[in-house]
Amino acid sequence: MSEAPPVKEGKSAPDIRLAVLTVSDTRTKDTDKSGRRIIELAREAGIEIAEYTLCTDDAEAIHSIVAGWLLPPDIDAVVVTGGTGIALRDVTIEAVRPLFEKEIDGFGELFRYLSFAEDIGTRAVLSRAAAGTAKEKAIFLLPGSTGAVTLAMRRIILPEIRHILHELTKHRSE
Repeated sequence: MSEAPPVKEGKSAPDIRLAVLTVSDTRTKDTDKSGRRIIELAREAGIEIAEYTLCTDDAEAIHSIVAGWLLPPDIDAVVVTGGTGIALRDVTIEAVRPLFEKEIDGFGELFRYLSFAEDIGTRAVLSRAAAGTAKEKAIFLLPGSTGAVTLAMRRIILPEIRHILHELTKHRSE
C-alpha cells in the first residue's frame, strides 16, 4: 500500500482557519488528548486554529456550536472529535449531519478502510466517521481516540483539505 503524500509544513501566513470541537462527557481542555492532537497536526501543516472548545454529548449543543461556526468567514473548516460511535450517548453524527449540504461519502469509507488495515481491524465497522460540506466549509466528524484523529488528520484531512476547500470556493473566481 502506498503512503499518502507528505503534508507541506508551511511557515507563511495560514491560508486555512480551522475550528475544533471535542465532544465528551468526561474530557476537559487539560485532558483532551484528541483535540490537542488535531491542533498540533494542523499547526504543523500551517493551518491556523480559529476556535477550540469542548461540549458534552448533547445533540443540541453540538449542533449549535457547529452551526455557529458555519457563519463566520474566518473559519474554513471544522473538525469534531468524539461521539461518532454506536453508544447511546454518541450523537455527533445525528447532530451535525442535518447541516451538511453535501456528504463526502468517500471520507468515511476510506477512514474505516485505513482503520481496519492499519489500526483496529474489524472494530472499524463500529466507526461512523463522516464528512460533509456546508456554507463553503468542510466538516469532518472523527472518533474520539487519539489514534483515530492522528490517522484521519495525517492520511486524509491534511493531504486533501486544501483541494477540498478549493473545490468549495472556486466558483468565486469563475
